[in-house]
Amino acid sequence: MSENNREGKRTARERLAVEREKQKASEKRRRTLIVGASVLCVLGLAAVIGVVAANAGKDTGSDDAGPVVAPSGAQGKDSLAIPVGKESAKSTLTVWEDFRCPACKAFEAAYRPTVHELTDAGQLKVEYHLATLIDGNLRGSGSRNAANAAACAQDAGKFPAYHDVLYENQPEETDDAFAGNARLIELAGKVDGLDTPEFRRCVEDGTHNSWVEKSNQAFQAGDFGGTPTVLLNGKNIYQDQTMTPQKLKQMVQEAAKG
Repeated sequence: MSENNREGKRTARERLAVEREKQKASEKRRRTLIVGASVLCVLGLAAVIGVVAANAGKDTGSDDAGPVVAPSGAQGKDSLAIPVGKESAKSTLTVWEDFRCPACKAFEAAYRPTVHELTDAGQLKVEYHLATLIDGNLRGSGSRNAANAAACAQDAGKFPAYHDVLYENQPEETDDAFAGNARLIELAGKVDGLDTPEFRRCVEDGTHNSWVEKSNQAFQAGDFGGTPTVLLNGKNIYQDQTMTPQKLKQMVQEAAKG
């Protein structure tokens, strides 16, 4: 075998080894669902449509929002958090989310079973904060209207189920389908007992629109950078690049024993 042939085969093997390492790293990232800055909705949208950061999350429908009406049972500063789970839980998961945000849906798909298991067991309390980031970046009102409808579901004691239905039926990021109240009411039909005259009136009147906008202002003031933002007992769990649903479960269960 000539020297050139040996060198060519050695180079090919080296390239193959490098490519295999890249594939292994890519698969590891996919399995663990590291939801980092590269998948945060605000950053992805800015790259695509070139929006100015200072305008991110500004709602287009704030002029006619009316008085601030918090949903039933809302807690925390200015009653901006919708709680799910027992007050006695030793751990609190704070979630800032936008119903139009694809990264939020990805987080939900990966972590929802674990979060439900822990809240049902009384080991975890979740505080949901709703933002309208995509409305500001892509324009529209689907983020706000979906958040208002979710707040209306909270009034009816059906927030967790409706919250999940919204993500299960999330439209494409550029499709402002949630701006249509008819669609939001249609999806309420998937939750037992939610589609009532009271719920429909709350959705159609935008009862909680101003509350949603105030929540979005709090999100901007928090300088979180994007949605979803997820804090466990005040600590951003995305800072741990090895975070998985199983690791979250272990941390919460250890705190419960504490």
